[in-house]
Amino acid sequence: MISRRLLTSIALFLSGCAGTQQGYPSLAKRAVEDAPMAQVTPPPVPVAADAALKAQLGKLSAQAQAGKSAFDNAYPSADHATQAARGAPVSSDGWIAAQVLVSSLESARNDSVSALASLDTLYVERSNAIAEGEEQGGTEEIDAARSTALAIVDGQNDRLDALRARLAQP
Repeated sequence: MISRRLLTSIALFLSGCAGTQQGYPSLAKRAVEDAPMAQVTPPPVPVAADAALKAQLGKLSAQAQAGKSAFDNAYPSADHATQAARGAPVSSDGWIAAQVLVSSLESARNDSVSALASLDTLYVERSNAIAEGEEQGGTEEIDAARSTALAIVDGQNDRLDALRARLAQP
């Protein structure tokens, strides 16, 4: 009985191999394969930022650092208040005092957040101007300043989230 099934299966498999070769494409070389290949152009050499852009980047970097300093100065009191209010019910005196200090901490970082937003806008505007041929270079310097400001803001966000996690949520 098994041999009948085996013979039937073998016959079916072999019948699939017995088809004609018509309808398959030729493996001969096509004309498009002989066409010349396009040459890859090397990436453009980075152009340094102009003096006006460097001055603007310096101003925005200083603004981000000022926001970092203000945040760092205000952080210990907010940290202490949220530690004291840990587990306190919503709307209790300790909870309200901690919320006020967390809010003032958020305000203290406005310079950092504003500088990051300005750097983002500057990067997009500069990239568009370069694409349109109106400007040359400067995006590397903007990106470096933006990365520094982003690291500052991300650190502040992490610290704020940790403080908020200590407090009961309404």
